[in-house]
Amino acid sequence: MSVLPDWMYPPREEGWFAEDLDSLTEAPRHTELIDGALIFMMSPQRAWHSRVVSGLTFELQLQAPDGIDVEREMTIRLDPRNRPEPDLLVVDAEYRRSRTWFAPDEVLLVVEVVSPESEHRDRTVKHRKYAEAGIPHYWRIEEEGDGVVAHVYELDLATATYFTVGIFRGKLERPVPFPVTLDLDTLERSRRRPD
Repeated sequence: MSVLPDWMYPPREEGWFAEDLDSLTEAPRHTELIDGALIFMMSPQRAWHSRVVSGLTFELQLQAPDGIDVEREMTIRLDPRNRPEPDLLVVDAEYRRSRTWFAPDEVLLVVEVVSPESEHRDRTVKHRKYAEAGIPHYWRIEEEGDGVVAHVYELDLATATYFTVGIFRGKLERPVPFPVTLDLDTLERSRRRPD
């Protein structure tokens, strides 16, 4: 049995808290806290995942109105024991260079691009946690054959759960959190800004 490095042991008997992530400088870059447990992204990044995240980032940034920003791979401090790191966040928050996380009330939309390693968390655990934290919109993007499918959810405030708005193939059009139109079939293509 191998010995774990010192930084992998919780700093207190109660375990890990959200604020502890900022001091884990030796942890893998994509470390999340779910129910007080550290989750490490150790699988290699797949080209499909990278391209789709980049394509979504590009398109959402182009269409977002002033005052709304698109962030990649930033954590959300849902509560003292949960600080997940979605692939994309659409936020209505002041830009600060030193920011390492967002509060749920600053987040308008969370997008998870599902990979084999994150499938269960993205479909069940994060889906529930984002809703309970009051994040109004959740998109789960998945690979489907040679294409991309978007599962789109909105928050039911009365029950703090998401309801399905639709499952989109080919084209995704939504009026919220701002008017957005996406050609899902082109998200994997390489993006170049016009000269």
